Amino acid sequence: MNKLKQLMYVTLFASVPFFMSCQKQESSFTVNSPDANISVVFALTNSGQPMYKVDYKNKTIIDSSFMSFEFKDLPAMKDDFKIVGTSTNSVDENWEMPWGEQLTVRNNYNEFVVNLEETSQTKRQLNIHFKVYDDGVGFRYEFPEQPNLKEVLITDENTQFNLTGDHDVWWQPGDWDLYEHLYHATKLSKIDAISLKDNPDLHAVHIPQNAVNTPVTMKTDDGMYLSFHEADLTNYAGMTLKVDRENLALQSELVGSERLGGKAKLTVPFNTPWRSIQIAERAGDLIESKLIVNLNDPNKIGDVSYFTPMKYVGIWWEMHIGKSTWDMSATQDMSTWMGDKESGSKHGATTENAKIYIDFASENGFKGLLVEGWNTGWEKWRANGDIREGLFDFMTPYPDYDFDEVMAYAKDKGVEVIMHHETSAAPLTYEKQMDEAYTFMKDNGMNSVKTGYVGEIIPKGEYHHGQWMVNHYQKVLEKAAEKKVAVNAHEPIKATGKRRTYPNAISREGLRGQEFNAWGTDGGNPPEHLPIIAFTRMLAGPIDFTPGIFNIKFDEYKKNNQVSTTLSHQLALYVVIYSPIQMVADLPEHYMLDGKTHPMLQFIKDVGVDWQQTKVLDGEVGDFVVIARKERKTGNWFVGGITGDNARKQTVNFDFLEADKTYEAIIYKDAPDSHWDDNPQAFEIEKIDVTNTSKLDIQLAAGGGFAISIMEK
Repeated sequence: MNKLKQLMYVTLFASVPFFMSCQKQESSFTVNSPDANISVVFALTNSGQPMYKVDYKNKTIIDSSFMSFEFKDLPAMKDDFKIVGTSTNSVDENWEMPWGEQLTVRNNYNEFVVNLEETSQTKRQLNIHFKVYDDGVGFRYEFPEQPNLKEVLITDENTQFNLTGDHDVWWQPGDWDLYEHLYHATKLSKIDAISLKDNPDLHAVHIPQNAVNTPVTMKTDDGMYLSFHEADLTNYAGMTLKVDRENLALQSELVGSERLGGKAKLTVPFNTPWRSIQIAERAGDLIESKLIVNLNDPNKIGDVSYFTPMKYVGIWWEMHIGKSTWDMSATQDMSTWMGDKESGSKHGATTENAKIYIDFASENGFKGLLVEGWNTGWEKWRANGDIREGLFDFMTPYPDYDFDEVMAYAKDKGVEVIMHHETSAAPLTYEKQMDEAYTFMKDNGMNSVKTGYVGEIIPKGEYHHGQWMVNHYQKVLEKAAEKKVAVNAHEPIKATGKRRTYPNAISREGLRGQEFNAWGTDGGNPPEHLPIIAFTRMLAGPIDFTPGIFNIKFDEYKKNNQVSTTLSHQLALYVVIYSPIQMVADLPEHYMLDGKTHPMLQFIKDVGVDWQQTKVLDGEVGDFVVIARKERKTGNWFVGGITGDNARKQTVNFDFLEADKTYEAIIYKDAPDSHWDDNPQAFEIEKIDVTNTSKLDIQLAAGGGFAISIMEK
């Protein structure tokens, strides 16, 4: 939209009265948030095109933005609308998370539904449904049952977000296949996603235009924070946001399907996902917001007590650093994926090695064990190979892995084994296997599975984030729920709050994870990576990031790779990056120091994974973040703080603690000479007493962090 047209439509908004009404003759309506700070105005243009505007404290956040749909072999639904009905409602309720960042969630909003009908002979109908919260806005399109519209193939959903300035943006490209890109920090007008199409570390990349993935987070010149995402992505294509650099606007760009020749094929009636806009005066309020989960339906699968939030260990990191392989033929470590076919590694998933990890887990109170590479088929798999159907059956172990013996040993030690299903991005094969594979899991006392979808999707022409795969991931959740299995998905569809409806969706990857530090050719993840992730990807939902690397340099395996954080930063991630399952990701031998258990391991043993309450104490996107969380069962508090490239002094205010009580705080922090590259493993541990009036200054090294456990005396 050019600036002249923007001015015309802004004038239109200013010329009509804005008030709530159910009278059909009105053409403009306003709905406010419960605290009245956010106002959403809906109107029709003179040509009958829907548009909306969002204000915060009487200042425009989203300027006049238009809504329309284009279809294959049908006229577009763009204008020619009239309002034939409206309805309003207010909701204020509480619901409990079976696991999560907090126990009780308040769901408080005002809603407005406008019923539209074309004035032309077809009289097609469209409802637009707004929910306005104190922390943001959600809206979706609802196509009701109607005589003149039965099936549609959407070629474009044109939802505009017309911004009011050239905001600072933390973004990654709108890749149709994966989210494993670094984030970039630029002005909106400088976003260039197309330039990122070629990345040797990524196995499936499709960036067809200058668009960004969601959540995408922004900061305005006057200090407001915005984040754009979607909620309840069901039977629809994932949404990227196309960038209009000239007019400073975003517009929805759905992930397509070459097989369909469009974006989403649907039968009326149907609803789209919610388009969400988080609005905050403080960066930390974006993290504390529950807008995304609140826009999803309540729990529909019932009891999920078969899943227990846990810390787990695993035969995983050693394959990434090159110590061992996934298969027995010494070909499938990460050097294979990166083009180096020579490998002197050995199979990792052996009975003997699994017992070492089980012993380590049991001795330190870690509940779970993940074993990758235990099942046959890995030796047949090559990166970008064409023959990937039917490689794995998820029930047949390699000869050196005695499945029954490992399971019995784990049970005796009180450790629950987590299943691993790598599908080689062949979903049709996996759908045929799920029922039998999940039954096998339950018969052997396994309650959770890590799934994987590495590579280009089979069938060709579908993408990880298109409608076809959205429906596949939904089938997995539903079948897993039927079998009482919890799912931790890797190479997933983005998190959109469906964990509220399907709380067996416990975590997922969907970001550039820890493994890039082990084999990335571009230096791995920079120190600023996770201070960005906390305010972008984490807004979508839990992350299986796999923290806890103590051997930061791992030179005995790879001299050209390392983790670009300090050891204290790794501890802090157990609080900062939320997941109800947290991996203790390094090798058991790396948690030793001078022949004894490393003293920093104590924090990982103590820290919770399931929370009563979460408070973001301080933070700026990409710079640093400090988060405090209160554990559900114990009432203990834990604080984690991380910084990016810059060292900083951080003041922690303990006013979140109860009054008139004294607590023991154990502080795990960077040493004075710590540095993510020069001296990453230097640390200090300090014990002090604190009350809710205490304040503490902590020095963070470049790429550093701190972690605090707080227990009532």
